Amino acid sequence: MANPLLSVVIPVFNEEGLVATLVQRTTDAVRSITDDYEIICVDDGSRDQTLALLLAARASDPRLKVLVLSRNFGHQAAYTAGLFAAKGQYVAMMDGDLQDPPELLGRMYELLKDDQYDIVYGHRTDRAEGWARQTLIKIFHGVFRNFSRLKETDNVGNFSMLNQRALQAFLSLKEKNRYLPGLRSFIGYRQVPVPYARQARHDGTVPKMSYKRLIALAFDAVFSFSDLPIKVCLYTGLFGMIICLAGGVWVLVSKALGLAPFGWSSLELSIYFVGCIQLLFLGILGEYVFRIYRENQNRPLYFVQTYFDA
Repeated sequence: MANPLLSVVIPVFNEEGLVATLVQRTTDAVRSITDDYEIICVDDGSRDQTLALLLAARASDPRLKVLVLSRNFGHQAAYTAGLFAAKGQYVAMMDGDLQDPPELLGRMYELLKDDQYDIVYGHRTDRAEGWARQTLIKIFHGVFRNFSRLKETDNVGNFSMLNQRALQAFLSLKEKNRYLPGLRSFIGYRQVPVPYARQARHDGTVPKMSYKRLIALAFDAVFSFSDLPIKVCLYTGLFGMIICLAGGVWVLVSKALGLAPFGWSSLELSIYFVGCIQLLFLGILGEYVFRIYRENQNRPLYFVQTYFDA
């Protein structure tokens, strides 16, 4: 009996220095599993020679397919485009910077093929990244783990493999603000982790995901899967009410005892403090309103310029 088709989806953006190694290592890893495969590289609006190098590699192996987006739509949208194009019974997601080792795909496939699990995801036991970046990521995962009420989200990323049952459920989620590890955990099914140490970028450069994009992705995750921001507003408001009541009691007592009233500086600081809290709350509510607005716009997540698959 022939092996089922295996699809590997890899988004790439300005990775001309990594393309050759990425294609070679991924192809070797997949060929060790099956000869019936497709590798879908999603070019997310690269401005260097990434696309040309991908097409050159495709000339020697037509099972390497190249999906070209009309511009840069972002990491999560590029993954989504590739997942919709994938035809395999098993579909893997892997970053294009080789921080997630393609050699681990064989282990993931072994866990899925006997139908004991629906999703296998990589669990990062270590990260070869700077301390500042690691600290921010640990803070995010700690907050998200404790307030999202989702399992399988701690120290994980996009690196995973799904069967068709899980993939169809995953693709049925249509929201525009996408945090794929959270969506993958949300659908449930039988999930199992595969531990691995996340490596440094193969070319030795800093990760392409900037701090700004990391923070934006963290915001999408927290606002999409947690009520933490609203609870911050609620609890801060309650705390403020308690302080105000206590302050009111103190004013009455001080007047009754003839104590000197507070000076203008303390009153002014109090007004500024309350104003800042109100602006913070408006900002949090604005984040929710903006996300609701984006969902109601219902614009496509991406546009495909060309798909080299024939």
